[in-house]
Amino acid sequence: MSKKIIRLPEVKNTTGLSRSTIYLYMSKGIFPASISLGTRAIGWLRSDIEQYLEDRITASKGRAL
Repeated sequence: MSKKIIRLPEVKNTTGLSRSTIYLYMSKGIFPASISLGTRAIGWLRSDIEQYLEDRITASKGRAL
């Protein structure tokens, strides 16, 4: 399995969340943790972001029932 790392602009585009919301959710432990790519660069595993979205969809469907 290939591990694809995506940067903040793609994470924002994929999730529809703002930068500040992403960091707030990370601090609360409800968003995947970032990975350090260097001194001033971070990213996220695409699979972690996809799982986050799947979990949100599942939770949303569960509330709708």
